[in-house]
Amino acid sequence: MIDADDLLGGLIARGVVDIAGVPCSYLTPVINRVASGVAAGYLPVTQEGEAVAIAAGCWLAGATACVMAQNSGLGNMVNPLTSLTHPSRIPVPLLISWRGEPGRPDEPQHELMGAITPGLLELMQVGHAALPSDAAELDACLDTGWAEMDREQRPFAFVLRNGVMADQQLAEPPLAAPVVPTVVGSPKARDAPTRMATLESLIGSVADTAAIVSTTGKTSRELYTLADRPQHFYLVGAMGSASAVGLGVARHTRRPVVVIDGDGAALMRLGMLATVGAHAGPNLVHVLLDNGVHDSTGGQQSLAAQVDFPAVARACGYARVYDCADLAEFTDAIKVAQVEPGPTFVYLMIRPGSIAELGRPSVGPAEVARRFRAFVTASGEISERHDHVS
Repeated sequence: MIDADDLLGGLIARGVVDIAGVPCSYLTPVINRVASGVAAGYLPVTQEGEAVAIAAGCWLAGATACVMAQNSGLGNMVNPLTSLTHPSRIPVPLLISWRGEPGRPDEPQHELMGAITPGLLELMQVGHAALPSDAAELDACLDTGWAEMDREQRPFAFVLRNGVMADQQLAEPPLAAPVVPTVVGSPKARDAPTRMATLESLIGSVADTAAIVSTTGKTSRELYTLADRPQHFYLVGAMGSASAVGLGVARHTRRPVVVIDGDGAALMRLGMLATVGAHAGPNLVHVLLDNGVHDSTGGQQSLAAQVDFPAVARACGYARVYDCADLAEFTDAIKVAQVEPGPTFVYLMIRPGSIAELGRPSVGPAEVARRFRAFVTASGEISERHDHVS
């Protein structure tokens, strides 16, 4: 058997500074140890897919985060693994338990995923290896995974079988008390601008040092049309993951990090607001542009009319919440949000629709990721806490 300290020590020695994920009984020793306080930060999240997106954001800021999850969570990880880390060529170490391994009795809900886990990883072009039960063989296994990540620039999964880890007691500190948010805005008549006008205002209001992560669809396409800059990271896939990527970036840089989200995307991973409230630093600005529809697929209604987004952000622990009535209030909020401590949520209702014959980014996702990473990690801008990470 191997101890949690052996595995975590190996991960940390290879540059892992954050571990994000969802608990699993096979992973209990590792979770208990990292949650009790080791050199790596622990980010419990609401869903396995958001952990992958957070880890991708950490890589974009020059840091390494490991995703920890049960293999049943691979279903939730398929989208970011295939439409975020794969096209952007972002290497992320994964620690995946193997519930339902063939030949080992387990609960019925794990039977199918257990049978297909190796094949599913291969289908997603995610390299993988079973962790050894002998601590003397652990370094070689980790070296194999890191070498493949360096070579392929893709995630690699370390698969944990039942009984490999020795028990570890939990000594988890209590969560921090929720913050009392500063709220700006109240019910009022709204004057909804176009998304293009809103993005133009945002570009003119953010600092040249700010990193911008934009959600999928027409938001990224319009941002690219207005200005294509190294400080932009366009999500071309992984709908709903923009705030997770932004959180990962913001944890490892002093720069302001501005996430441009949409109502449909935010609803797809609404639990991410709780994760941002729990883990984001003061430099994260989460902008939500709500037009009430899925613009990129023909303008079908989203469920945004059912949701009071500023109230959700307040309840989830954002330090500042701006409910903007018009473009002027939005512009003022963006300027203030970059200098006042957050995380900050800026909400604006916008009009549906876009310009005719809107183009798409001609820069490939992998190139966008690398120029963005170079921008974020430019000298003097990596956070003091993780400035040792290459």
